[in-house]
Amino acid sequence: MERLLELVDRATEGAGDYVAAQTQGLTLLRSDRERPPNIVLYRPALCLVLQGRKSSAFGERVLECGPGQALLVGVTTPSIGKVMQASSNEPYLGLVLELDMATLREVLEEIDVPAAPEEDVSPGVFRVDLQEPLIDALRRMVALLETPRALPTLGPAIMREICYWLLIGPSGGEVCRVARLSGLSRAIVDTLRILRERFAEPVSVSDLAREANMSQSAYHRRFKDLTSTSPLQYQKQLRLHEARRLLVSGEENVESAAFRVGYVSPSQFSREYSRAFGLPPRRDAVARRALVG
Repeated sequence: MERLLELVDRATEGAGDYVAAQTQGLTLLRSDRERPPNIVLYRPALCLVLQGRKSSAFGERVLECGPGQALLVGVTTPSIGKVMQASSNEPYLGLVLELDMATLREVLEEIDVPAAPEEDVSPGVFRVDLQEPLIDALRRMVALLETPRALPTLGPAIMREICYWLLIGPSGGEVCRVARLSGLSRAIVDTLRILRERFAEPVSVSDLAREANMSQSAYHRRFKDLTSTSPLQYQKQLRLHEARRLLVSGEENVESAAFRVGYVSPSQFSREYSRAFGLPPRRDAVARRALVG
């Protein structure tokens, strides 16, 4: 773990604040200060804290991670993240490795793991315990950043190894269920794609439930089991995430961004935006541009 920490520290030093390095599904994170809440859209990934402390809220479920702790995100879902502990002397350091779900399923088929009952629903996000072989594989993946030409050739082999250690590790049962995502869970995941593609449109829970071939109450319950949030909260966070991107890039002003992501009332948009990001839209966009610049 110390060697992995040293690698991330060296790779991110002087490279900017927060998203310090990003290539081929691997993102290294650094922050010299605590950071206010921020909506992040996670794709399936392993998220590891190496130094400092961070909290991630998935609906009502808040998961905190300190040094050496990790989250596995198995379904694409928005989260409100917050760096809780960081300073210039001891910056927050972490990494996010996007998981190749096809590789995860291939490795699962090659090893002897009993099938879980189809009706089993485990959360789409959970903590994983890291053992030495998994940490070593992550260290070698990060080390490839120093020889980027080797990453496309050697990266896939290390990804297979990471998938293997995840599947046979202490959290292997949950990882297996996420890899399979069969039956009702698969139906919920299919409707997540609809929400992501049509987040700016009015979408009713009854339409989503019909798409999943479930009753509205069963759909709502299963959706929350998997994502820890409701369909409407999921959609709202997608809207705010996209609105922030539009504002920071300068593509839209506050009112046009609100309408473009599906809000009818700019004042409601400003209230919900301020609640999510800690600042009103215009001020937040200026602050984010200064950070990136």
